[in-house]
Amino acid sequence: MSAFPNKVRIVEVGARDGLQNEKTVSTADKVALINALSAAGLKDIEAGAFVSPKWVPQMADSADVISALDLPNVNLSALTPNLKGAQAAHAVGIKEFAIFTAASESFCQKNINCSIEQSIERFSEVMAFAKANNIRVRGYVSCVLGCPYEGEINPQAVLSVSKKLLDLGCYEVSLGDTIGVGTAKKVTQLIELLLTHIDKAKLAVHFHDTYGQALTNIYAALSLGIATVDAA
Repeated sequence: MSAFPNKVRIVEVGARDGLQNEKTVSTADKVALINALSAAGLKDIEAGAFVSPKWVPQMADSADVISALDLPNVNLSALTPNLKGAQAAHAVGIKEFAIFTAASESFCQKNINCSIEQSIERFSEVMAFAKANNIRVRGYVSCVLGCPYEGEINPQAVLSVSKKLLDLGCYEVSLGDTIGVGTAKKVTQLIELLLTHIDKAKLAVHFHDTYGQALTNIYAALSLGIATVDAA
């Protein structure tokens, strides 16, 4: 039985998740892009990432980008993997943080050099800082439908990580098909499992279109009542 939502919230992540994969985009062009996204009607935009410029040089100017924006009607968020990043994001007026981990131990080790459990523990400082400053925190779970190192991912692993992020204080968890291997059937199976433990209002979906399945996968999620979709 389908339960399509009456309204869908789109979280635009292209200015971060998209541009971090490009070689060089000027600060001015990033500002122009985000302004254009706002002009198109988007109200939730992830505007940058406060991460080490050594590892992600594409995001080194995030503070400059956000400081140059004047979008009072837009919820600007930023990726803040640690307390230093959270403090820097707060300093330029960010009112929503994003933290990320994975449903794959191998992916977690390769990308953030720690176990899933350690990644959750690391976020405690970010969560405490966010709570003290009245900032919402959104959680990302990578590799929910497949991992480049482990292949298939057990849906129970996704459930476990999602619950831990929500227990930590995230208002929402975005389920990321990081390598785009998901199919509508797998999406349906995963979300049906999660909905037996988690309110649909706390789940979002984030599908990469590597094999042309993103729109089909979004449709499958919408049919189960998921009302927040990441886009780029």
